[in-house]
Amino acid sequence: MLLHHYRFVPDTDLFDVSAFKASLDTGRPPIPLYKIALKEIGERLDRRFMAGHDIRDLIYGRAWCLDQLLKIAWERLDWPSDGITLLAVGGYGRGELHPGSDIDLLLLLEDDDDTPFREALTAFITFLWDIGLDIGHSVRSLSDCERECRNDITVITNLLESRTLSGPERLRDAMYARISPERMWQSAAFFEAKWQEQIARHHKFNNSEYHLEPNIKSSPGGLRDIQMVGWVAKRHFDVRTYKDVIDQGFMSDTDLRILSQGRAFLWQVRYALHMLTGRAEDRLLFDHQRAVAELFGYQDSEKRLAVEQFMRRYYRVVTTLVELNDMLLQNFEERILRDSETPTITPINNRFEIRDGYIQTRYPTVFLRRPGALLELFLLMAQHPSIGGVRAETIRLIRDHRHLIDDAFRQDVRHKSLFMELLRSDGNVAQQLARMARYGILGKYLPEFGDVIGLMQHDLFHIYTVDAHTLRLLDGMQCFKGESDEQSPLACTLMQQLPRHDILWIAGLYHDIAKGRGGDHSTLGAIDARAFCERHGVSRRDTELICWLVEHHLLMSKTAQKRDISDPDVISEFATAMHDERHLDYLYVLTVADISATNASLWNGWRASLMRQLHTEARRALRRGLENPLDRQEWVNETRAEARALLTGMGTRDESVDQLWQTLGDEYFLQYAPSEIAWHTQGILEANYQVTPLILISAPTEDMADGGTKVFIHTRSVNNLFAATAAAIEQLGLSIHDARIATSSNLWTLNTFILLDDDGEPIRDPERLRAIHQQLVDELDDPDDYPRIVARHTPRQLKHFRVPTRVRIEQDDTNDRTVLELIAADRPGLLARVGRIFMECDIALSGAKIATLGERVEDVFFIMDLDGQAITDSRRLDGLSQRLCDVLDAEAGV
Repeated sequence: MLLHHYRFVPDTDLFDVSAFKASLDTGRPPIPLYKIALKEIGERLDRRFMAGHDIRDLIYGRAWCLDQLLKIAWERLDWPSDGITLLAVGGYGRGELHPGSDIDLLLLLEDDDDTPFREALTAFITFLWDIGLDIGHSVRSLSDCERECRNDITVITNLLESRTLSGPERLRDAMYARISPERMWQSAAFFEAKWQEQIARHHKFNNSEYHLEPNIKSSPGGLRDIQMVGWVAKRHFDVRTYKDVIDQGFMSDTDLRILSQGRAFLWQVRYALHMLTGRAEDRLLFDHQRAVAELFGYQDSEKRLAVEQFMRRYYRVVTTLVELNDMLLQNFEERILRDSETPTITPINNRFEIRDGYIQTRYPTVFLRRPGALLELFLLMAQHPSIGGVRAETIRLIRDHRHLIDDAFRQDVRHKSLFMELLRSDGNVAQQLARMARYGILGKYLPEFGDVIGLMQHDLFHIYTVDAHTLRLLDGMQCFKGESDEQSPLACTLMQQLPRHDILWIAGLYHDIAKGRGGDHSTLGAIDARAFCERHGVSRRDTELICWLVEHHLLMSKTAQKRDISDPDVISEFATAMHDERHLDYLYVLTVADISATNASLWNGWRASLMRQLHTEARRALRRGLENPLDRQEWVNETRAEARALLTGMGTRDESVDQLWQTLGDEYFLQYAPSEIAWHTQGILEANYQVTPLILISAPTEDMADGGTKVFIHTRSVNNLFAATAAAIEQLGLSIHDARIATSSNLWTLNTFILLDDDGEPIRDPERLRAIHQQLVDELDDPDDYPRIVARHTPRQLKHFRVPTRVRIEQDDTNDRTVLELIAADRPGLLARVGRIFMECDIALSGAKIATLGERVEDVFFIMDLDGQAITDSRRLDGLSQRLCDVLDAEAGV
């Protein structure tokens, strides 16, 4: 264990040892006395925590109190000899205890035979359980310790942090001699094992400190990262205090200050979590974030919730600790793993050189003499892809000199030129911008970016802070420059064809830069982007495109996910907003990267197909000319002709096709692609209008990014068919992402649903597809036998958000229908409930666009009355809105 300069001073106000011993000497039963003492100690510590006492007093103080209680309990037993010692190990061995922490003990035997001590050991452990202590204990001999430490890195790590509580100190000394680096786990092997352990631990959290519900102990930047530094330092240098590490030259006073302040904050959060939950809870779950924020004194403001302010501080602290951990461990690696190697040094210029694959300054005053080198460093890494990163000592120099980036620095034409040269380089620009952010340079050079560092939105949709999301977006676009991505092939093709990638880097940096200020972040971001472009000499043409991209970065996703992109008028309107193919292609790449970087589950095959369809149709409209939009009838005729050609190739008779198609209106041929129409037509003709519903299911093949599993339903039209279908599908544990509803003139439905499973993936398993088919046939052969509303368990995270139901209604005069947008709290069975409300209100549905965004849904329904006309009666529409709000809010507990 490594100790700070701080030492806990025994505090009789916290626990009076003499008074406690005196109470035991009275002959009263000891168990109640111990329980009372433990309860009073906990209450005193909690009161001190609430009063704002030094967190170190509380953590070390609790351990000191337990030390005294354990010593007294140990000494009151009759031990047969001095061949046993009681040790505190692990966190307790470091002298640290939180309210819910385990009390880890090692009962260390000198000899392998524990027979003489069994009775006393059993009595001691049983007593600790009886007084309510949550102990983790092991009984080992010196030989056991040697054997287990040799085989298990976690055991030796635990024993490195040990203290003698009672018994002879010589046993602990003997144990240390047996597990010394000379006998096992030499410092290089120990370091490598612990580093791999940290890599695996970080991987569980996606290698990001910006986890939505971080683990205070194990997430990147958590307490384990701080402890990692101590373990490696103690094993290699055999030191006991951080001052000793500073004396070795591997840590500076500034490093120690950052580490101490960061640990104190994390200790405060951990103490609060344990106190609030009454258990050893290290996960900063949504369940607790608001309560901890309130406990720390944060209050809601007009712009930010208290919980968002608190989490911003958390993210900023752990980001600093991640930087420190990276730097110190790299420093250790060079001294431990590469100490005997002769370094390979390659000069780059007068200021920088490459040492064993890492860039470093050639002299320590580089940044002081030439501040612009703070930017030049990252440009050089972009120009030399073989450079693996920045050497530890240079990271420290960056940190110590980044204060030189001030207004004068930002206005210097040389520095602006360096930054633009980086953005226009052929290297991995996204990686260098991420490194600039990690080392605090990007937020200094672009203060507007600095303002969003650690800025989070308290919801389940935006799972990253604004800065982390932005950097992920840039990385996504960088990946598009490589080989084709199965998830985003069109984005890759366009990225490789676009002539100016710096346009995308700037637009990506600024697309969300204005979040948290209030107002429209797209509009405000465009203003910031324009100021950046003017300051950096970007051409007027490129400036206009960049600002347009920032201002309209949500347009494509909103159009694809909320509007009917089978409608020629929607395509024409969207294409007009694009101006030309250049705008369209840049926006497509930015949008795909934005969606992918927002939430890992958000970008799936279905959204990809929507985006691809919108891009294809918009490009087609632009090539026809905006002054010559595609006529609706022309669209219908082209679709019919292509579908007929496919059917002819399948051997289907034209007369049968004509007879069926005469019952279908033009709307059907606008909604579906020729391949889908051919699929429907062939299925209907083969079924010959059977009594039972015709259910056709098409799952995309592995090499086909078709978005989702398509279910086509052809049956007699009844008013409650959509509600029954939605309920049946939700009973299957599937989600509807798109619905297209059409009715023939002879009152047969032609309904298509796009389905995904709980992981956002299409269903391809043949056995499951057969089960879906059978379930739908069973439920829809008599839709009046309405399947029950699904009552699956609501996920824990959803319960902590209150999303009031909102309904917005407008008229689609071109298609003679009404558009209803519903924003509501997500929950199992929601769509089935909405379908039932439509049924009860005599509402017919012609289509739906379903979007789940974290804890809420933003669904769009295209509705009509039972005669197939738009609903224009304001009282009826108001009644429908009120009914939706009343029912859904009551079920969600809003």
